[in-house]
Amino acid sequence: MSDQWSFPQFDDEPFESDPDERKANAASLRRSSTANRSVAVPAKRTGPSLKARAIDLLSRREHSRVELQRKLIRHADSAEQLEQLLDELEQEKWLSDERFAHSLLNRRAHKHGSRRIIQELKQNGISAQHIATLEASLRDTEFDRAYDVWERKFNQLPADDKAYAKQYRFLVSRGFSPSVFQQILSHVKSHTLD
Repeated sequence: MSDQWSFPQFDDEPFESDPDERKANAASLRRSSTANRSVAVPAKRTGPSLKARAIDLLSRREHSRVELQRKLIRHADSAEQLEQLLDELEQEKWLSDERFAHSLLNRRAHKHGSRRIIQELKQNGISAQHIATLEASLRDTEFDRAYDVWERKFNQLPADDKAYAKQYRFLVSRGFSPSVFQQILSHVKSHTLD
């Protein structure tokens, strides 16, 4: 069995026993490492292009300019490249803050109040002028939307202070104003007495 394996034989002399040889090896090693640093080529990005990533995100749902910029910044080589791409996407009608705002409104309006929706629009960089026009339509339907949410969740007047606080916290956390909660309770009370 021992004949199958052959191991290299080393002499008893230590490696690099000559001091001049050690100095020469160290100098050549330093030269090669500095030479490699100056010749180093930056790694090329792999994966989809920046525009392909943007279109992929936009094909899933609408994004605001600020939101898309936040998602793509780590994939961009420079801020100028990203700004140029976002301008190009807006010109080609792939990107629209107005469409994003209406999309967000359609997704959130049936279960959230105007305060929460407006806050989300502001976080996504929608202009104050556009938010003001949407806010008017939200305020017009605030009571109906809040009543639908309250009815789906509770559908009965609070029996005690604890139930009252629970219903109040629920609607306010959804972005509805406290006055709307009071309107719902008075509306339900007036209709139960009839």
